[in-house]
Amino acid sequence: MFRVFIAAALVCLAAAVGAAPVASADGPYSNCTEAHQDGRWDIPQGDPDYWSKGDRDNDGIACES
Repeated sequence: MFRVFIAAALVCLAAAVGAAPVASADGPYSNCTEAHQDGRWDIPQGDPDYWSKGDRDNDGIACES
């Protein structure tokens, strides 16, 4: 019974790892089009991918949607 439990737990773990999305971020980005193609929108100040030229209205959010 214990072996069945361990096997089931390993199957669940493998399924969870396989279902996890993989980040494909290549930031910092050269422009917002590049960020949007990578799925990044509304990048907050403090995020490693934030850059001031991407924040047109200087509100602390780059590449706003």
